[in-house]
Amino acid sequence: MSFTSFAEISDLKTLSGQPFGYLLITSKQFENFNEMTEDEKSSKQHSTTVEEPMDLVRLSLDERIFVKLRSNRELRGRLHAYDQHLNMVLGDVEEIETIVEIDDETYEEKNTRTFPMLFIRGDGVILVSPPTETDTKIYPE
Repeated sequence: MSFTSFAEISDLKTLSGQPFGYLLITSKQFENFNEMTEDEKSSKQHSTTVEEPMDLVRLSLDERIFVKLRSNRELRGRLHAYDQHLNMVLGDVEEIETIVEIDDETYEEKNTRTFPMLFIRGDGVILVSPPTETDTKIYPE
């Protein structure tokens, strides 16, 4: 199955009611969520224990998260998919780029952009976190 646009991927989520084909990470293998039986899906979805670091990311699926990237960029958006490299697909994303100039007069400038859907390459990810309390007030579910 191939896609020509992010809109087609978004439609898949809407049609199935589930995030599209994301991978759940286990200690030594990948599991394709779309190929699991209903019992396996429910046991994976409802497991709230954190046994390894990637479990924290798994528990954030379909939730708003905060992602700090290299080059002074921060993202806030809904996590639709991820893999073991922390490549991610986020929806309803706000990007904040902070530019700091250190001259005679030091100043900080923030540029903001929004995207309906965004792919993030994992090698630029520094930190992944649930949004802070302030973020949840600004961006309610």
